[in-house]
Amino acid sequence: MILTDTHTHLYLKEFNDDREQIIQKAIDGNVKNMLLPNIDSSSVEDLLDLCRNHPDNCFPMIGLHPGSVKHNYKEELKNTEDWLYKHKFYAIGEIGIDLYWDKTFAKEQEYVFRYQVEMAKANNLPIVIHSRNSFDEIYKILNEIKSPELKGVFHCFTGNIEQSNKIINIGFKLGIGGVITFKNSGLDKVIQQTDLKHILLETDSPYLTPVPYRGKRNESSYIYYIAEKIAAIQNTTIENVANITTNNAIRLFKFKLEGH
Repeated sequence: MILTDTHTHLYLKEFNDDREQIIQKAIDGNVKNMLLPNIDSSSVEDLLDLCRNHPDNCFPMIGLHPGSVKHNYKEELKNTEDWLYKHKFYAIGEIGIDLYWDKTFAKEQEYVFRYQVEMAKANNLPIVIHSRNSFDEIYKILNEIKSPELKGVFHCFTGNIEQSNKIINIGFKLGIGGVITFKNSGLDKVIQQTDLKHILLETDSPYLTPVPYRGKRNESSYIYYIAEKIAAIQNTTIENVANITTNNAIRLFKFKLEGH
């Protein structure tokens, strides 16, 4: 059984004291593949250092997170684009629109999102979408600039069945994380009706920790509990969930499995 965490921020300061142990714990727990989304110019070096130290297990993305879209967004975008041509990346992410906390830079967020989608198209890379209080805005943009080669995932999907169907119909995946284990999230109803071929597993470490560790720091080894919950909802085995979702991730991100 091989599990894949398609969204984990293991390079952040929350792991400074035990990063190597946390990564080894994940690998020992059959989480052989960990994909790391970028945030902004301040995080790229730490992200790449981690991937250089674990080339068989950690795979980098490059992108400008909507939460980092401020007055200097053009400078940040240029930095993102410069990095794209200097290093091997497996996706453009995480990118998107976040209207939950602050709408001050809403227009700039939309511009940056569109720009990075075009970067992905030009480089034949998938996109990893951060969507918070912004599903309609993001879906509208994707419909405007979609093309057959544009693929990706809606990271941390917590929406309804109508939204999940819209995502699937444009060829994107649902990134399912710890929220699936929360009581009254409603996500179980969506997963009941969703074929595993449309699902990716993710932790979003160190955030959104699944039950039974909710309230503590999240880590990639906890992807097991997300797979376990999905298996229970779909009345299948954890091994089946792991196998299908890992194959989904390999097809989307095109990373090599360890030992292959």
